[in-house]
Amino acid sequence: MNRQFLDIQDLACGYDRQMVLHHINFQAQKGEVVTIIGPNGSGKTTLLKTIPGLIHALEGYALLDQEDLSQMPAKLKAKRVAMVMQPMESIYMTVEEYVLLGRLPYFKTYQFIEDPSDIRAADKYLEYTGISHLKGESLSRISSGERQLATIAKALAQEPELLLMDEPTSHLDISHQAQILKLITDLKQQHDLTVVMVQHDLNLAGEYSDQVILLDKETQTLYKSGSPKEVITEAHIRAVYHTDVVVESNPHSGRPGVFLRKS
Repeated sequence: MNRQFLDIQDLACGYDRQMVLHHINFQAQKGEVVTIIGPNGSGKTTLLKTIPGLIHALEGYALLDQEDLSQMPAKLKAKRVAMVMQPMESIYMTVEEYVLLGRLPYFKTYQFIEDPSDIRAADKYLEYTGISHLKGESLSRISSGERQLATIAKALAQEPELLLMDEPTSHLDISHQAQILKLITDLKQQHDLTVVMVQHDLNLAGEYSDQVILLDKETQTLYKSGSPKEVITEAHIRAVYHTDVVVESNPHSGRPGVFLRKS
C-alpha cells in the first residue's frame, strides 16, 4: 500500500532573501511520479533544487519519510536522494567512470577506488539504461541523449529512494524522449522509486505523471495540484500560461493532451 513519502510543507524558496515561490505544499507517495509544470521563470528548477537543500529554503520544510532533508547528513542524503539536472557539457571521462561517481556515497573510510560491488552496481545500471555498450566511450563522443542516459545511470548507481529530474527529455528527439520516460515508468513500477521531475512539455507531463504541480509565475505560488486530468485543463492552462489552448483526451491512454488553438 502506498504511503506518504515526500512531504513539502509551506515551502518558500528563492535567492538572497528574494522570494521566487512561497506557500508550496504537496505530498508524494512512495513509487509516485510527480511532475512540476509552469511558465518560464515560474520557479520550477528553483523548487526542485530547494527540496534536497541545494538551495536553502527561506521558509518551510521538505520531509523525506518524516525526516527534514535540510538537516539530513550529506552522505546519508546522497544515498537516499539523487538528482538528474540539465544535460551536462561534454567532459573527458568514460561513461563507466562517470557512472561510477554515483557510488561515492558508499565509499568506506580510506577507500579511494571502486571495489567489486561498486563495479557490479555500475554495470547493472549501465545495462538497465541500455548503454552498457558505451561504457568505454568518452562522454565527449556520444550523443546528448546518450549522455542523458549516462546521467540517469549515475543517479541510479546511488540506489536512491527519491529521484529528482530537471527536464529529463529537453532537447531530445522523440525516440530518446520515449526511452527515458519508459525508463521512469519502469523505475516506478519495478523499484518503487519516487520521482519528482520538471517538465516543459505539457503532453508528456499529462501522459507520464501520477500527480502534476502547476506553478503560477504571477502569484509566485502553487496554482493547482492533483491528477493530470484535474490540473491540465483548458481553464488552468489559459489562466497560468495566458495562451488559448484546447485540451482533449489522448485516444490511446485517455490522458489529457494540449493543443494550441489556431486564431
